[in-house]
Amino acid sequence: MSIALFLTFFASAFAAASSGAFFPTGDWYKSLRKPMWVPPNWAFPLVWTTLYILMSWAAMRVGMSGAEGAVMAQALGLWALQIALNAIWTPVFFGLHRMRAAVLIMAGLWTSVLGTGIAFYAIDHIAGLMIAPYVLWVSIAFALNVSLVRLNPLVSP
Repeated sequence: MSIALFLTFFASAFAAASSGAFFPTGDWYKSLRKPMWVPPNWAFPLVWTTLYILMSWAAMRVGMSGAEGAVMAQALGLWALQIALNAIWTPVFFGLHRMRAAVLIMAGLWTSVLGTGIAFYAIDHIAGLMIAPYVLWVSIAFALNVSLVRLNPLVSP
């Protein structure tokens, strides 16, 4: 294990996560109609922290795998894409209150996370499996984002 490489990936994940501090949920989110299956508020930081650790550890494993250049570049490029989309979603949804635009970002995020998991699995099975909980959570987040748009059609342009 390379702690320096892990910390590099974790710093990227932490940067994405920090957007939540600049764009908290606030009264706007609290006032939205939500589906009955929405996860409790306490679950979000717990789950995201776990996922950021897993995705960073998985990226470190892939980075240390010795995979061929183009294969490695594609896998880590997908990782970079998903973390960028992850960082963009929060300001669009919570900052700009653009729930419909956030659905489009979430579609890209879900696709890039799935692609990351597949690419990682091809290089290192354990790394690929470490992305699976992220795919599941982003699937839930995607469904929640779509549900919020449907339940609050007049809230978001």
